[in-house]
Amino acid sequence: MSDRSVFIFSDELLNYRFSNDHPFNQMRLKLALDLLRKFGAMVDSQIVAPRMATDEELHLVHDPNFVNAVKLAGQGKLTEEIAQGYGLGTEDTPIFANMHEASALLVGGTLTAVDYVMNGKADHALHLGGGLHHGFRGKASGFCIYNDSSVAIKYLQEKYHARVLYVDTDAHHGDGVQWSFYDDPNVCTLSIHETGRYLFPGTGNVNERGQGKGYGYSFNIPVDAFTEDDSWIDAYRTSLIEVVEFFKPDVILTQNGVDAHYLDPLTHLSATMKTYREIPKLAHEIAHKYCDGKWIAVGGGGYDIWRVVPRAWSLIWLEMIENSNCYGSLPQEWIDKWKDQAPVELPIEWDDPEDLYPPIPRKPEITEKNAQTVEKALYPIRSNKKQETI
Repeated sequence: MSDRSVFIFSDELLNYRFSNDHPFNQMRLKLALDLLRKFGAMVDSQIVAPRMATDEELHLVHDPNFVNAVKLAGQGKLTEEIAQGYGLGTEDTPIFANMHEASALLVGGTLTAVDYVMNGKADHALHLGGGLHHGFRGKASGFCIYNDSSVAIKYLQEKYHARVLYVDTDAHHGDGVQWSFYDDPNVCTLSIHETGRYLFPGTGNVNERGQGKGYGYSFNIPVDAFTEDDSWIDAYRTSLIEVVEFFKPDVILTQNGVDAHYLDPLTHLSATMKTYREIPKLAHEIAHKYCDGKWIAVGGGGYDIWRVVPRAWSLIWLEMIENSNCYGSLPQEWIDKWKDQAPVELPIEWDDPEDLYPPIPRKPEITEKNAQTVEKALYPIRSNKKQETI
């Protein structure tokens, strides 16, 4: 078992809380960590507390006026009209007390992960509190106030002069990160997500390839609704292997939203735990093959916080520490601790049952369509390869 990984966490991360009935619920962090503890895969020495991001660090990506607006909103000092202009006080991102401090801590957690990996204190770092990929330079969006991944990538560039590959496997397109580096040839973004025809934010089409010097460094794989494991994994594996070989990064940053799962209430995909075993497995392989092991992973979406998120996110950490024994039954102690609080029946095994959902009637059509999407997305890489061999 590897001891070269760190897990970024403190209870203060749970302060990023919009309301009691909002779907974004950071209680999932506690559930995932407790599952790892009960499984015997986490010790206190592996846990590192996040620090608060400074204003200067937030300004690497975010407009100072926006940061100031978030501070005022969290103090109850921002008018509704001004708040709305910054995407604050909406149904998706309601205002809550001390929202700047809670949001800056999430960003600081990702920066903590970056420093541990880039300073050689760890090969891998996992910050499940991060992954807020919809935040824009001057606007909150989609449950995201500050965009920790965008700040972290800019921080990686400024402090460590690194070429960064950002891989986003959330069911929602990683729009905020993509647009932050759309014209930057030293950052490559790969997002695999449900097509925007049916789902927020409606972007992430194959033809979004970057602009200016950054043209050709943005890759999008919008899979069809009801996509299942085999098709999803094939799209992920094929695209990631070809993109990393093309870009040759110094470090990879993976955003690990787990809302492509069949049970997630906000999306229309049909992934199971089979997919969430494969995602970190390939990321781990690639980090060691191309980046001297440098792998920073953050959380993201995931709204079935009882049945899906704890298992799926635990699998990232278990891959990082090379624990291959996560099969069969979940720890009974974990089930007993949380079953009375859970509004649904908790799973009893790491993997999902074969009959989790009824057969998808359009499976062959969906599979073929996704394969064509991957072909279109990777066409520039493959076309260049052909020209090089002529």
